[in-house]
Amino acid sequence: MAGFKERLLEKLPGLDIRQEEPMKNHTTFRIGGPAEYYICPKKDETAVILSAAGECNIPVTIIGNGSNLLVADGGIRGLVLEIGSGMCEVFAEGNTIRAQAGALLSKVAQAAANAGLSGLEFASGIPGSVGGAVTMNAGAYDGEMKHVVSLVTVLTPEGKELVLSPEELEFSYRHSCIPRNGYLVLEAQFLLTPGDKEEISEKMAGFRDRRIEKQPLEYPSAGSTFKRPQGYFAGKLIMDAGLRGYMVGGAQVSEKHCGFVINKNNATAADVRQLMTDVQNKIREQFGVSLEPEVKMIGDF
Repeated sequence: MAGFKERLLEKLPGLDIRQEEPMKNHTTFRIGGPAEYYICPKKDETAVILSAAGECNIPVTIIGNGSNLLVADGGIRGLVLEIGSGMCEVFAEGNTIRAQAGALLSKVAQAAANAGLSGLEFASGIPGSVGGAVTMNAGAYDGEMKHVVSLVTVLTPEGKELVLSPEELEFSYRHSCIPRNGYLVLEAQFLLTPGDKEEISEKMAGFRDRRIEKQPLEYPSAGSTFKRPQGYFAGKLIMDAGLRGYMVGGAQVSEKHCGFVINKNNATAADVRQLMTDVQNKIREQFGVSLEPEVKMIGDF
């Protein structure tokens, strides 16, 4: 890894390259050890950075807003590329919204509302960014990215830009082809429907109120911890198993919504992982159902 920072600064003078950056500052869980290298790039810098990382055999981990991640206490080797504030522009054009991958979904949904465009109301309270949401086909309240995405621009591991259709993205429940192919999302386009601005805003406000009422937003978390098992609801299974409020170290099954694991009191990633394993074992033993994590675990566990 010798010379990576120097090589990159030769190509991109002034680039902010941080070393041993605490990842707890970049996840909604507020958990995670240091990234060996950390960069929050602009769109035109991404291909150069990936090329330099490849030349130096530096492993690359791509993150968005960190809202669906559990980063190991041991941190992440290599480079963490956060697609965030350097790539967050949003444009309204006719019946479409075009957004860079680092734009927060709340900002994109608000831009759609301001333009009198309906279809993204469900996304207004999702804490993620466009890139992460497209990558995992994020959804809420019966809406999903696959219902509104019309085009996605990605960067291949070789540094080539591709424009993918919804069919090429292979959307399914919390899944797309992006991780399998090592793509980096640069931008997404959403095809929406003209609507009444006031009605759109009221619908968004209703979803926000439901979140505040039902979800433990007062504590750090990564959102829903487990995927919905077919024919069941993860939170209901966990509650029925008597695990409401169950704790390991500083991590807890939320008493407000059992589908959430929260950072109640300076939890470590090891605390959260052990709690998740305990929950999975209990649900399998009691109901014969396997819970699959929705939270993505990255780093040196």
